[in-house]
Amino acid sequence: MLNENEKDVLKYVRELAENKIKPRAREIDEKMEVPEDIIQAMRDMGLFASYIPEKYGGYGLSFPFLVEAIETISEACPSTALVLDGALTLFAEPLIMFGSDELNKKYLTEIAKNGAVGGLAITEPGSGSDAASISTKAEKCSGGYKITGTKTFISNGRIAKFFVMDASTDISKGYKGITTFVVDGDAPGLEISRDIHKMGIRGSSTVELNFHEVFVPDSNIVGEYNKGFSVIMDTLDAGRIGIAAQALGIAKSAFHEALEYINTRKQFNKKIIDFQGIQFMIAEMESRIKASELLIREAAEKWQNHENTVELSSIAKMYASDTAVYVAERALQLFGGYGYTTDFNAERHMRDAKITQIYEGTNEIQKIIISREIMKNL
Repeated sequence: MLNENEKDVLKYVRELAENKIKPRAREIDEKMEVPEDIIQAMRDMGLFASYIPEKYGGYGLSFPFLVEAIETISEACPSTALVLDGALTLFAEPLIMFGSDELNKKYLTEIAKNGAVGGLAITEPGSGSDAASISTKAEKCSGGYKITGTKTFISNGRIAKFFVMDASTDISKGYKGITTFVVDGDAPGLEISRDIHKMGIRGSSTVELNFHEVFVPDSNIVGEYNKGFSVIMDTLDAGRIGIAAQALGIAKSAFHEALEYINTRKQFNKKIIDFQGIQFMIAEMESRIKASELLIREAAEKWQNHENTVELSSIAKMYASDTAVYVAERALQLFGGYGYTTDFNAERHMRDAKITQIYEGTNEIQKIIISREIMKNL
């Protein structure tokens, strides 16, 4: 549950989303970038500082607040929401959980005070769902490590000032020989090899990163040496709740716009919404949206309370993303031929929704995680 202060802040987030972000969502999609003035508006509101602990200059608001903020901004523009989501659930959260005080003072303070954007770099060209089979290596050297390898599908790529990333520090141990680091975006030897153009959430910068003997000091290890795989897995548990919130925001936007259309559009001398077949469709859409919302709220509360959320975060991510695709596809159908054009947002919602079934672990991977958790209790 949000406290009264968080509820008040969320009202301002809704105003920002409705008045400043939503009117430019089409522009963001077409130009394939989130404008700096919109990111700055989120900074000015304190959104980047919202989830950072007070000891590092943040406001220490709750994880449920962050999740609802991501959902609210996603209703307006999921590409914009991903800037905040990537900075906090994917970069800041592993530091909050595992980072040393020295590391957190260096990076979390930068997010809280200056609204610096971070990112998570774990996917590789040959390592996606199999997150343990990475080929990026970190070799020990004086004072730290030299990292060599390639990471791909990196959100916030061109705007991130630093990344949480993983590398193999002892290849003979497999996933037990992986260590997690923070790497500065301007570190010598780190370069963006290409921008990745996507079907949806096109405003979000997605890149491929090449590491050429990038030096990282010992102090930039997140957690413990050779225990980075658990850092990444715990990070993804939080990240999946954030993606579920993004999916829910997309579904709500698609649904409400379709409702508005069918409540005014007439065919055969009556409004489209008055046809019983259409009413059955919108009842199913609303039911899935409400169920997704309940799952996400529960998962966020459990995460806030430091309870085990492995199964629930996967269920929330899987169900909410399936709901986003289901609702977006039917919303487009309700617009008829107009839905297939850029006259309305229906086609964009459908393109944006699809990625939520894929990143932060495909929904097929979520089913594996869920079934494993069930079998643990047999």
